Amino acid sequence: MIFERALRRELISIAGAVFTTLFTITVTILLIKILGQAAGGRIASQDVVAMLGFAALAYSPYMLILTGFISVLLVITRSYQDSEMVVWFASGQGLTRWIRPVLSFGVPVMILTGLLSFIVTPWANGQSTEFRERFAKREDIARVSPGRFQESASSDRVFFVEGVSGEADKVRNIFVNTRQPNGQTSVVVAKEGMMEIDRNGDKFLVLQKGRRYDGVPTQSDFQMMEFERYGLLVSHQSQALAGDTSAGALPTMALLANPDRFNRGELLWRIATPLMALLLMLLAIPLGFVNPRGGRSANLIVALMLAILYSNMISVVRVAVIQDKLSFIVGWWPVHAVVLLATVSLFAWRINVNSPWHPLMLWARMRRGSIRRQAQA
Repeated sequence: MIFERALRRELISIAGAVFTTLFTITVTILLIKILGQAAGGRIASQDVVAMLGFAALAYSPYMLILTGFISVLLVITRSYQDSEMVVWFASGQGLTRWIRPVLSFGVPVMILTGLLSFIVTPWANGQSTEFRERFAKREDIARVSPGRFQESASSDRVFFVEGVSGEADKVRNIFVNTRQPNGQTSVVVAKEGMMEIDRNGDKFLVLQKGRRYDGVPTQSDFQMMEFERYGLLVSHQSQALAGDTSAGALPTMALLANPDRFNRGELLWRIATPLMALLLMLLAIPLGFVNPRGGRSANLIVALMLAILYSNMISVVRVAVIQDKLSFIVGWWPVHAVVLLATVSLFAWRINVNSPWHPLMLWARMRRGSIRRQAQA
């Protein structure tokens, strides 16, 4: 039908604008956060672009959910605001006739949200975790940003490197402050140093042409030693990356194969995202009503508050499942059932209000007839 085709085109056009806006805002916030982590030495500076891409993929299901909901809501409110709904109802069409074109727009969004939630997002989380663990397991000196004081992974050593001498594993003008278990402090300064691995696989920072100061900070009996070559143990033999992975980074089949409480909570959330996308778009149809003579800000605020409440209730149920206070079978469906029931109730209420036999409609017709008779008199 012409109406359905026009409505789908309008929904797609508005969805593109809404998604672009949400994507721009999300990427900007994520970029600021990731740049701060890189400046603080928690991730490698060369991994910023990759980490930004993984984070954007992880947030893409939520952006799609909001895109579908806001798009349908804006189209419905515009139709009321421009009095197109008056013509629609006057032609004998009901509000339920909007369900079919909204579903034709919403089902692909739901499927894409499900694919992202079940496949793409876990992969992106896994890659992000792998990048972070790989950087955390690098030798301390390789994690140091030139010109910044950097604490070691064991929190007992502080490095300062003025610059890199051409090669990735060679640095110059080094300061190392090490806290000993017995309360002593060891300060080592050297002109240059480089990483070396012995035959046992242990990593050493080999410093050249420097000095070492040993003593207790509150006492004056420091010992000084000059050296031409000094080896500082950085880490023992390299081990594989840790196998422990959070539930958010596990593939869906791995969640099903090992249904512990954390995996059940993650599986509940992945099932909820596509259902949330579809139900919110259907809920937006009756929520889109506005008075053409008034503003639509209050209506949009109420709709967004209901969407936030829906998401928070799913989060509460997810936490309850993780804490073993609620079983997965009981927890995954009640919130969606309540939202579906609320959607049906709002549809029934709006259809009843728009009925020509509703008391408000009868009063309006009687009022118009009284005004017309007074004008004729």
